[in-house]
Amino acid sequence: MKNSTTATALRRRSPSGRFVLRIEPELHAALRRAAKDAGLSLNEYCARKLAAPGDRGAGPFEEAIGQASTRFGKQLIGVVAYGSWARDELTDRSDVDLLVVLSPDLAITRELYRAWDAAPLHWGSHPVEPHFVHMPDEDARVTGVWAEVATEGIVLFEREFEISRLLARIRRRILARGLIRRRSQGQPYWVEAT
Repeated sequence: MKNSTTATALRRRSPSGRFVLRIEPELHAALRRAAKDAGLSLNEYCARKLAAPGDRGAGPFEEAIGQASTRFGKQLIGVVAYGSWARDELTDRSDVDLLVVLSPDLAITRELYRAWDAAPLHWGSHPVEPHFVHMPDEDARVTGVWAEVATEGIVLFEREFEISRLLARIRRRILARGLIRRRSQGQPYWVEAT
C-alpha cells in the first residue's frame, strides 16, 4: 500500500508535458486565427505565448520583449535598451533603441526589420527602433555598438546571462583602457588601445 501511494504521489509531481486546456470556443477561435497569422501551429503559438517573458499590456518593456519573444521564440537571446532613453536624455524627437540579440542560426536580414515595422511599437510617444544583432565571438573585436551598450545599456531580458557576462567583459576592457571612446563631429566611436 505504501509503495502504491508513493508511486501515485511521484506521478502527480512529474508533469507529462501534455495537458488539455478547456477554454471558451471564441477564445479557441481567436487563438487559432492568431496562430495562423503568425504561421505557427496552434500548439507552437500557445507554447511561445506561455513561455514569453513579461506580462502583456503591462507597459512598453513587456510589449517590446513580448513582440520579440513571440516572433523569435528560443532564438531570442535577449533585449537591451540603450541610447538616449537609457542615458535619461530622451527628447521629443528621440526614438527608443533596443538591441535585440538573436541566436547565430537566425540570419539577420532586412525582412526582420520589415516584420517589426509591420507592427510598430511606441514607448509613450517615442517609436521603438530595434537593432538586430548576434552575440560576438569571444575573440572578436568589440564593435562600437557593443561598447556603447556596455556603458549605457539596460538589459531588459536575457537567457542564461550571456549578455550580462559579455557586457561585464567589455566594461572591464574599458576600465583597463583597452578600449577608448572618442568623438568625431559629435558622434562617439571606439578604438582599441595601442
